[in-house]
Order: sequence, then structure tokens, then C-alpha cells
Amino acid sequence: MNQKRKYKTYSKAFKEEAVSLVAEQGYSVAEAAEAVGVNPNQIYNWKKQQEEQAKGTMLNDNERTELLKLRAENKRLKMEKDILKKASAFFAKEMK
Repeated sequence: MNQKRKYKTYSKAFKEEAVSLVAEQGYSVAEAAEAVGVNPNQIYNWKKQQEEQAKGTMLNDNERTELLKLRAENKRLKMEKDILKKASAFFAKEMK
């Protein structure tokens, strides 16, 4: 009985079109939500996300992917640096 809830995903174009109904075509949020078959809260959330992306306060998909890649590389480089630091300390002791 413990089934995971399956959420419906929407394309970026679908979200943009739904928000444009409100922003550009004069629909109310409730009317737009009914027209595209989603909850009005979804329209508000999508609108907020688009505004944040336009302001540059939210990462787009490419930036998010690059950030994750850079974080992984940074972690790997820190590990390598720690290994080199330990190895140099070990060899410095051996040379004495």
C-alpha cells in the first residue's frame, strides 16, 4: 500500500504559455488554471519562477548543471590537495 505519489511534470513551454495567459492575455489566475487544467497555485509558482529567472536570482537549467559539475570538481580537487599535503608531510619525515 505504500506507493509513491506520482507527480505530473510540465514542459517549460507549457508553463510559459500558462503564465502568459495571465501576464499578457488578461486572464485571471483561476481562469488560466482552469483553461490549462492545473491548480491555481501552480500558475503562481511558475510566474514567480519566471520572474526570479528574469531578475537573475534563480539559476536556469544550464547554470544549475554547471554548478553541480563545478561543485563535484571542487570536492575532487580538495581531496587531491589533502592527499598531496599528507604525502608531502610523510616524505618530509622520511628524509630527516
